[in-house]
Amino acid sequence: MLTCTREVATYIGAALNCKRGATAIEYGLIAAGIAVVILGGITAVGGDLTALFGRIGAALNTH
Repeated sequence: MLTCTREVATYIGAALNCKRGATAIEYGLIAAGIAVVILGGITAVGGDLTALFGRIGAALNTH
């Protein structure tokens, strides 16, 4: 039983020292942050573009 506990402790220690998983998580968080910024920008610009095309359409219909 003591050997099994020691093996589990060794495995957990190795997993905690592994940097590959942390790097992948960091890149994933960066990608998610960039996606949020892009979606926010598209949302902000989308409303402005809708209003712009509405004004252009209204101007074309009046002439």
